[in-house]
Amino acid sequence: MLKPSRIIALCSVANFINSADRVIMPIAIVPMADEFQWDMHGQGWVLSSFAVGYMSSQVIGGSAAKRYGGKRVLTVAVLLWSLSTIIVPLCAHSIHALIFSRVLLGLGEGVGLPTIFHIFAHAIPGEERSRAFGYLVAMGSIGQTVAALVCPHLPWEWMFYVFGMGGLVWLAVWLFMYTEKRSTLDLEEEFVDPPKVNNNNVRWSEFVSHWPLWSVYIAHFSMNWSNYIIMQWLPTYMTRSLGASHNSIMFTAVPYLMNSLVGVVAGHFADSLISHNKWTVLSVRRLMTSVGLLGPGLFILFFSAVNNLPLAVFFVSLSLGLSACNSSGHLSNHAEVAPNHAGITFAISNTLATIPGITCGPLTAELVTQSHGRWLPVFVIAAGVNFVGAIIYLSQSAASQVL
Repeated sequence: MLKPSRIIALCSVANFINSADRVIMPIAIVPMADEFQWDMHGQGWVLSSFAVGYMSSQVIGGSAAKRYGGKRVLTVAVLLWSLSTIIVPLCAHSIHALIFSRVLLGLGEGVGLPTIFHIFAHAIPGEERSRAFGYLVAMGSIGQTVAALVCPHLPWEWMFYVFGMGGLVWLAVWLFMYTEKRSTLDLEEEFVDPPKVNNNNVRWSEFVSHWPLWSVYIAHFSMNWSNYIIMQWLPTYMTRSLGASHNSIMFTAVPYLMNSLVGVVAGHFADSLISHNKWTVLSVRRLMTSVGLLGPGLFILFFSAVNNLPLAVFFVSLSLGLSACNSSGHLSNHAEVAPNHAGITFAISNTLATIPGITCGPLTAELVTQSHGRWLPVFVIAAGVNFVGAIIYLSQSAASQVL
């Protein structure tokens, strides 16, 4: 079996491609809307259709990884999301076909992350998990950064061709390099760091019956509410409200770059606190989640209050950057509260956290339309959701095994 560092690297590159594919459409939709004459609501549905597929496949991905193994399931996931990216230009002339291709992209990517969480729970030791999730999230942000830098210089069709082919290249490397370590008795994947209790016979109701799990689910939902608004609408907001030029759209890369840098630093910092026994695991998870929710909530309010493009980019970069601290907070918490079922608990968490991805597109369009072009209500709601999520996680989270 590969060393943990190489497993982290392979999975992080997969998340790089995953995240890049996800943000192409928010950039491409500006020229596509002009070419195909889509109104604001049509754009909202195109942007949100990804989340429909993404939400639908989360639990399937977590369960399939446990049953069939992480390698096989992640292979299928990357193949599906790469092909669905490549076919977008072929579907663009029909908005219904385009929405279908975006749903397929969501289905593939929805399987991917729960499978990676399953792999990490089995293959990464506990004292390295914060940095593992830090690198995973950071590479996702770097993927978004690269897409934001590269895509404005490409014809919109080639945005999808280039990054879709990147997934197929990764797939060849993955199939060649990664092997799973399985028990000779029951053929299940072995743990590099075995949990205290191996309980594989858990009723589905148990996944929604414990407050430590719900605190993780709610924190994830809160984080995604503001993140989806930034991911889906930042290019449009910068163009329509801040007067950003075609070349200035590249500034959308800055928040993702900040996110990647903070994620890596936060991961190493959190692991150092734990490994040197300076803080308990629970204290570290609560600290990082608090910074990752309260900070973005505050700075997204500052972002909404300025009309200067560089200052707006600065505030939204701080907001998305601090959000990366969640990778060392509630996102790392799955492997502690449910080590045997981390893929499934993350799948449930990410399913609930995808609801903002579905609602934020149409809801944002409606709020902006009804308020005659004002975006303030959109950002106030996002900040409020973050603050509530932080309070619930601080009061209800745990670091001991519950499943």
